[in-house]
Amino acid sequence: MRAPAFWREDGAAARLLSPLGALYGGIARKRLAREAPRANLPTIVIGGLTAGGDGKTPLAIAIAQRLKAAGERPALLTRGYSRRRGGTSSFIVDLTRHGPDDVGDEARLLARVAPTIVGADRMASAALAQRLGATVVILDDGFHSRRIAPDLTLIAIDTDYGAGNGRCMPAGPLRAPLDAQLAAADILVVIGDGLPGRDIAARANKPILAARLAPAANAADAMQGARLVAFAGIGRPEKFFRLLEASGAEVAARVSFGDHRRFTQRDYATLSKLRQEQGARLVTTEKDAARMGGQLATLGVDTLPVTLVFDDAVILDEALRELRKADEPRLSDP
Repeated sequence: MRAPAFWREDGAAARLLSPLGALYGGIARKRLAREAPRANLPTIVIGGLTAGGDGKTPLAIAIAQRLKAAGERPALLTRGYSRRRGGTSSFIVDLTRHGPDDVGDEARLLARVAPTIVGADRMASAALAQRLGATVVILDDGFHSRRIAPDLTLIAIDTDYGAGNGRCMPAGPLRAPLDAQLAAADILVVIGDGLPGRDIAARANKPILAARLAPAANAADAMQGARLVAFAGIGRPEKFFRLLEASGAEVAARVSFGDHRRFTQRDYATLSKLRQEQGARLVTTEKDAARMGGQLATLGVDTLPVTLVFDDAVILDEALRELRKADEPRLSDP
C-alpha cells in the first residue's frame, strides 16, 4: 500500500475515519499489553511506530552486525511479509533457491547478514534458531504481534515523519496508540535530524539512540554527478530520493510505488521509457531490487545500498551486554 497523504495532517479525512482508528487502536493497545511466552534464547524485538518506512529493517541489520562483531551468533526471525508461497512452518532462508515469492523481500536482505528464519509461529522459529546454534534472536517485525516476549525492545522513529497526524490506522499511520508503543519500548532509535520524531522521543522519558541512514561509500561515489531516474516501492520513497541527491546525483525523475510493490511488465516499460527520455540511468533501493529478479540486469538497474550509522552507540552496547548477562542461566538450560 501507499501511505495516504492525509496521514501527515489531522484534516477532514482523518477526523472522518477517527472512530475506526480508535477501534483499531484499542485492539492494538490490548495486544501490546498481553502476556507472551519467552524463548530459550535472548530475544531482541524491533518495532516501528507507523505502518511502514520507520527504518526497522536497517535497524535489525545493524543490531545483527553489532552482535556478530561481539562474538555472538544472531538469527533473524520474520514472518516474511508479502511472500506468496509457503505454509506456516518455519524454515531458514536459502538465497540460492528462495525468491521473494517464497520469503518476501525483507527476508532476503536480512539473510545476507545472518541466518534468517521465516515462519508465522515465532516460538517455533526461535526453537529452530537455537537448534541451528544461534545465541540470540532478533525479530524485525514482532513488536505489535506480541507472539514472543522480548528481553530488549527497540523502536525505530523516522524523525521527519514522527507519528504523522498521531492517529491509528486507518485514520493515521500509527500501528497502536503512541503512548502504548513508547511505554513498551526500552530504547528509542531516532533516525534522521527531523524535529517531529525527536520531539516525540524527548517527551517519552526513555533512553534515546540517535542514528542516520548513510549510503555505502563506494555506492555514493558512483552516484556522484550521475543523471538518474529513481524509483522505489518502500514505505517512504522520498527518503531514498533525498539520499541520492545528498550523494551528489542529479535525480531527473522520481517514480514512487506502494510499499512491497510487485513490479509489472507495464511498470518496467514505463521505467525503460523514462530512462530513454531522460538520458539517465535507473536506480532503486536494495529492497526493491530483491523483488526484481532478472529484470534488474535486463534494465541495467543500479542500487544504492544504505546502512544505519549510530551517532553514539554506548547506550546500545551496554544494553546488549546486560542482555547477555541476564540470560546466561537461561542459555545453559537444556
